[in-house]
Amino acid sequence: MPAYLEHRSTLERLAAVVVLLLLIQCSAVAQRSEQTLNEVEFNDSHLHLTNYIQQGVDIRDVLHVMGTKVGRVALFGIPLQQMWSYENSGDSAPTYYLQTDAPLYYYSFTDAYIAMAYCSLPQVQRTRFDPMITGFNPADMYAVDHINRVLHIFPGVFSGIGEFTIHKEFVSSKVAGQTASLRNPALDRIFDFAAQVGLVVLIHNDIDAPFAKPGSQPVYLDQMKSLLSRHPNTTVIWAHTGMGRVVRPVAGHALVLESILKDPQLSHVYFDISWDEVAKYLVATPESIRISAALINRYPDRFLFGTDEVAPKDEDQYLRVYRQYGLLWKALTPEASEKVRKSNYEHLFDEARIKVRHWENEQGLLSRCQLSQ
Repeated sequence: MPAYLEHRSTLERLAAVVVLLLLIQCSAVAQRSEQTLNEVEFNDSHLHLTNYIQQGVDIRDVLHVMGTKVGRVALFGIPLQQMWSYENSGDSAPTYYLQTDAPLYYYSFTDAYIAMAYCSLPQVQRTRFDPMITGFNPADMYAVDHINRVLHIFPGVFSGIGEFTIHKEFVSSKVAGQTASLRNPALDRIFDFAAQVGLVVLIHNDIDAPFAKPGSQPVYLDQMKSLLSRHPNTTVIWAHTGMGRVVRPVAGHALVLESILKDPQLSHVYFDISWDEVAKYLVATPESIRISAALINRYPDRFLFGTDEVAPKDEDQYLRVYRQYGLLWKALTPEASEKVRKSNYEHLFDEARIKVRHWENEQGLLSRCQLSQ
């Protein structure tokens, strides 16, 4: 055989070996990716990167505690700053709103902080987060201008607004300035703008007042339903199903939620079951688990799991609420469990990403993260 033919034959054999090795490697990568996907136990619809004095953990540390168990996270700060009043608590610096009588005030820089933390990540890691705008006063008619401004300054970042609060036990009465209300037209402006842009809205609103009398009508239920009815084009997640630390499930709580879930005019409304204070009610007894599971199994597309953890420092802290719901996961059908823990999140936030990026493109905005790298 001529030397050049022998040389070509050798090259062809080497090329075949290289192709075979590449195919084996690609297959191994695909298998690892599929394995990683199967290992994901939930997406988190409710995570605070910072606390009530705007301190927290590095976003890379959040990725570390997410590991392979958590796929994606709706990420936001806390819109309220706890004031340190020396006349009230002296040298004891409060870090939580229950540690002082001093007021809370709105802290708008939280949105810039979240955006900069998000943009500091490489693209592949940013896909695991859905940042939310929360640094606005919902009683202010200018709140919409803040949200619009944040979208223009940080395009390519945010997918929703929240968690923001209207009525919340021990918090609403401490906020400086005008008290937020479900009837305030400022809130209607916020919901209208969210629908226009495609932003998911995550709202905290207690369904009732703290320590309400048994059998009394929930104070805020009708007002909340009226707000939701006025905004049929706004995707809304009602945090904690309206419960709180001492705002217990109202009488027939599951029936109250079902009245919303089965109303075709409220098909845009979803509930998250985040917070250990909520989990303590839902899994308190075998009967509460049965009632909760039956409702979710009937409406599996309308519930999302979230942790409501604040700046989790390790995996044990981050996964505690998920583990607290262990008996509930077992009581759900496999389909309902999958939707609540994973796919409902993906449905809502994938759609929000597409709509918000489309709106930003119409405004001629370029991703701030891409420009900064």
